Amino acid sequence: MSGCVVCGGENTRPFHPGLLRCAACGHGWADLQLSPDALAALYRRDYFFGDEYLDYVADRAIVQKNFRLRLATLERFLDPARHRRLLEVGCAYGFFLDLARGRFETATGIDITQDGVRYARETLGLDAVEGDLLAHDFGDRRFDVACLWDTIEHLPRPDLFVERLARLTEPGALLAVTTGDIGSLNARLGGKGWRLIHPPTHLHYFTRQSLLRLLDRHGFEAVHDRSCGFYRGADFTAYNLLVLRWKLPRVYALLKRLRLTGFDFYLDLGDIRYVVARRR
Repeated sequence: MSGCVVCGGENTRPFHPGLLRCAACGHGWADLQLSPDALAALYRRDYFFGDEYLDYVADRAIVQKNFRLRLATLERFLDPARHRRLLEVGCAYGFFLDLARGRFETATGIDITQDGVRYARETLGLDAVEGDLLAHDFGDRRFDVACLWDTIEHLPRPDLFVERLARLTEPGALLAVTTGDIGSLNARLGGKGWRLIHPPTHLHYFTRQSLLRLLDRHGFEAVHDRSCGFYRGADFTAYNLLVLRWKLPRVYALLKRLRLTGFDFYLDLGDIRYVVARRR
């Protein structure tokens, strides 16, 4: 990138290893370039089964537990007569769409992961499209609600995605976004070891201010701006820490054998931002 996607600033400085930060607005991003093919390769089936997640489909109950929390917050801002057509960008295996289709007149998802979209369409019977939002032709379709759940940080050009969503919506439409907050206390204490720093999958690192500034720049005004918690399976957490991060697979195997990972728990570390914004 030639400059900051949030404010257009050209003055950057090194941040954590492999990351740059805008001197003007504080937005951070990974210092690398990914081709479309390289990006698609990151989100093949292995991403959801062993690389980033242990078994995404097996964790469906916990994933949907989190989506129920997100949907309950979003519903506070919905007008049933106005907000009828939903688009989810980064729908993966369709677990949010599965909940949302009972709430909206239409619920459509788009994602670049072939395996996930196939599962959403063929197993769950959802309206899901494999493709890139920036290139996909929706014809004359317009949407009243757009959601990017833990997705915006994965995008090489989040500014272009928000701009496209502005074109696909009308005034009064809602945009819901969750993403890590690198300006949070937990992120600052974690420094370069903060749990959400892992390029090349996480390419952008928003602060509260930089996220609101990006949305405002493209015509979206925040009506809800809070940190939010999440449920995690103990099995997923143990796998992520012991196998992926600390390289201790034998300890993980022992915990599994002792059946110490078969539960979930709720955490709010203050480092996930949830913003609902209304299109002006």
